[in-house]
Amino acid sequence: MSTQHDPINVKPLNEVLLYLENLLPTNIPTTYSIKPLFKGIAEEEKIRDGVLAFKEFLRLFLNRLKSVGHLYAKPSKIPGSLTDYPFLHNITNLLVDIGYHGRMSKNGDVLSITNIPLCCSSVDNNGHKKNPKIPLSSFFECLRFLTLCGFIFTGIDLDVKMFCISETQPLKVSYPDNPVLLTGLKILSVADIECRTERRYWNDHHLLRCDYRLVMAEKTDVLDTLKDILHPLSQDVQTFALKLHRRYVSMGLTCTESWLQDVSFSYANLNKHKKDLLSRDKYQKRIWAFSYSIRHGHSLFVRAKKTEKYKNIIGNFSPSLQEIIAGGYGCYKKFGRARCMGDCQGIRLPLDDSILDYEEDITTWLDLEMPFAD
Repeated sequence: MSTQHDPINVKPLNEVLLYLENLLPTNIPTTYSIKPLFKGIAEEEKIRDGVLAFKEFLRLFLNRLKSVGHLYAKPSKIPGSLTDYPFLHNITNLLVDIGYHGRMSKNGDVLSITNIPLCCSSVDNNGHKKNPKIPLSSFFECLRFLTLCGFIFTGIDLDVKMFCISETQPLKVSYPDNPVLLTGLKILSVADIECRTERRYWNDHHLLRCDYRLVMAEKTDVLDTLKDILHPLSQDVQTFALKLHRRYVSMGLTCTESWLQDVSFSYANLNKHKKDLLSRDKYQKRIWAFSYSIRHGHSLFVRAKKTEKYKNIIGNFSPSLQEIIAGGYGCYKKFGRARCMGDCQGIRLPLDDSILDYEEDITTWLDLEMPFAD
């Protein structure tokens, strides 16, 4: 086995952009209650309109990147993931900073900014100076791209590449084509920082999901989110996946969604656990899961533990499914590679039309694993 990590080959930009596009919600309701946290920012109807406007902006944003992104987004020289494009990380976090720290004008058509923390030097608790998280050159590169998407920045010269903002000399941000977009940016940036239950990471691009559910006062049904993730698949595959979801939730399994790196919907028997568990602990107890990742696309992972207990029944499955099950799963190191490839998630079945050949066998298989759940 190699003692060195295998190199990471970053996915082509257009594949990353398609992945991000598929994370956008398919349908955002036109009516829903707003959390009290946001009601001091704008009226409820304007908030809903702003969120819709931001989703439309994201489609424009991603399309611009598809056409001219090669001029801006270059892979990291030493990539840490398959989606490691520093420009994407910078521009996502800059938008959050603009939205979160920007002060809305009375009519909502301008955001005034007197401080952009990500672009400023800071001093840590030990008195050591820390460089800006977004270097000045990258900051201007992001602003220039955002102007291609319809933003206007007043109080800064993008050609001189220098700026100084303050209470008396703020940077003003506008979006003339659809000013209510600024309300959506403000609301979703506050939600991204203050309402997420999972840890925020520099490279998670959460804002680009337009996660309106963080703004809703009502608790959302995980089924609705799952439908969003499944929407690129054929109707037959969607129907099969949703049938599995409904079947095992009705049998007492808890479905937990996670958006850290890969998107996952994991199913676990938590009836034996009296105390509330963290999402990661629920995930560790999963029997099976749906996943959407840049590496594998849409997949069904089965974390089978006791296949030896029902070998005779597996013998009646489709030969190709028997072969997949026989391959097992586990840390990728055992297959001769040093870098984790996510194979510990379970036995992977591509969630495409090929899975329809195993519909009944998969249901039987999952039923057989149920008694051995933690």
